[in-house]
Amino acid sequence: MSDWTDAELAALRRAYARGTTRVSYEGKTVEYGSAEDLLGRIRTIEREMAGASKPLPVAGFAGFKRGARG
Repeated sequence: MSDWTDAELAALRRAYARGTTRVSYEGKTVEYGSAEDLLGRIRTIEREMAGASKPLPVAGFAGFKRGARG
């Protein structure tokens, strides 16, 4: 699990909403190359934070067999 914090995610969202690529939180400052880079970081953190609190989905395959009836 990564060490993302709610404060970091909130700061990233505020910066994106303001249209800036410089983010400061918890005594750190990060400059992103573009709004797309910043949004990508936000989405990555959201996915990882959501994944930490939800169980993994179960996937499987259904099998079918054609055969003679009767």
